[in-house]
Amino acid sequence: MKVAVFGGSFDPPHIGHEEIIKQALQNLDIDVLFVVPTFLNPFKEKFFAPPEIRHKWVEKLLLDYPKSVIIDYEMQQNRPVPTIETILYLKKKYQLSKIYLIIGADNIAHLTQWTRYEELKQLVTFVVATRNAIDIPKNLQKLGINVNISSTLLRKEFKKEFLPKSIAAEVINYYTRNKMHQRIDKIIAFLDEKKAENIEAFDMREKDYFVDDVIIATTLGQKHGLSLADHLKKELKSEGILDIEQSDEWTVVDLGDMLIHLMSPEYRAMYNIEEFLSQRANKEQY
Repeated sequence: MKVAVFGGSFDPPHIGHEEIIKQALQNLDIDVLFVVPTFLNPFKEKFFAPPEIRHKWVEKLLLDYPKSVIIDYEMQQNRPVPTIETILYLKKKYQLSKIYLIIGADNIAHLTQWTRYEELKQLVTFVVATRNAIDIPKNLQKLGINVNISSTLLRKEFKKEFLPKSIAAEVINYYTRNKMHQRIDKIIAFLDEKKAENIEAFDMREKDYFVDDVIIATTLGQKHGLSLADHLKKELKSEGILDIEQSDEWTVVDLGDMLIHLMSPEYRAMYNIEEFLSQRANKEQY
């Protein structure tokens, strides 16, 4: 069996990845294309979307390409896996007569640094996916990919046109929500550091409500509430606060897509707005 192997972080998968899949299936003499999402790229320190979610995205993407198969070997190891190990696993599992290994042009510069490179190059034929006009050595086979995008750039600014249609909505939703979680965690950690109590966060996105998230915290009294509000003004200055309604007992900070309620114990007990919110949202207790 003749195969091509295309590995990557796919964090997230984008139309450049999809074009490589198309070109490999059209232009390489293969029976099947193996697509291998990594657990963690050996040359990187972290991933953004967890392996299980990236695997699900790639699996959904490949539904449109019948001669492609997702391989979860690297993901199942729960560690960075060098390419040579994956190739040896595939050779042991399948009767392979030819292996094309698809790499991005940006990998050429440090290809010799790959684990057991000399052994690897005896087992595979490298195929280079072109990128950003990087020169490809004449002795290497190439796939002409004319998509100037990377997962790193996408995570900075998501543009739907750079994502495969089959997964675009859920990819954007995941990374957007992940950034929101980081923002909420930062605010909660700040409130906790400043001695706020009984901090609760409510996800209102799927509800008929005018903001996406609400945070409620109990103050230790009037002076503490006013002090917390002042600290938040400074801490969230870069967020672009739309409005602050402030009193001795209750302060509301409006960030446009989020509200922060700072309430005295008496007011929180009296108005019990968390009961109203909890009936309509997912709640996290801190």
